Amino acid sequence: MSKYNYDDSPAPKRGSRLAFWDVLSIFTLILTVCVAGYFVAVYLMPNSVINPLSPARLSANLPPTPTITQIQLLPTWTYTPINVTETSTLLPTFTLEPSPTLLSLVTPSVTPLPTKTPKAPFSATVTYIDSTIIHPELGCNWQGVGGTIVDASNTDMLRITVRLVGFYNNKSKNELTVSSIAPAYGKSGYEFFLGKVPILSDGLLYIQILDQAGLPLSDNIYIDTFNDCGKNLALVRFKKNP
Repeated sequence: MSKYNYDDSPAPKRGSRLAFWDVLSIFTLILTVCVAGYFVAVYLMPNSVINPLSPARLSANLPPTPTITQIQLLPTWTYTPINVTETSTLLPTFTLEPSPTLLSLVTPSVTPLPTKTPKAPFSATVTYIDSTIIHPELGCNWQGVGGTIVDASNTDMLRITVRLVGFYNNKSKNELTVSSIAPAYGKSGYEFFLGKVPILSDGLLYIQILDQAGLPLSDNIYIDTFNDCGKNLALVRFKKNP
């Protein structure tokens, strides 16, 4: 038998049929057309029964709109005074019997004189001098407060606290020092520097000495300052009272 086929008759044709994916594509196309038609119908007729979210149905389910009722004020109450005339009945007068005059047999005591307030242990004297006595090299370019502290027998008292309080050149002052720190004034000398230019002030500063517990040993000694080079040092000398 020869390996070549010399039969020229045509091969039989297979029957044509739709594939599975073709059917699925047709179904999807039809479903898409239906959905698009549904949305177009809802858009054109939003209140139709096919629209589950129609405005008419939603407005029917909303609660009723509250109505605001204006509060009515009560009618103004008018006070009607009642005129009642009362007739006062005078009570009978009562005459007091004279009270007996008491005689005191006790000699009245002598009214005591008011006690004097004890004065502070130390008193002070204030003088205003030229600062060149203490600081000759500074001339008029200095202003301050200085002095000494002595006991009743004029013996210098060392390490006594001195406080300066008040206002100077629109600034507050609250400074402490001790006696014997400025020997130019004496063994118990002390000093406070105020400024380089003498200025004028009236009683805005006061100086006081204190004990070791911080209690005052003197009254508040008020100090003036002058814009005068001959009075730019306030010299305050404390002395113990006898």
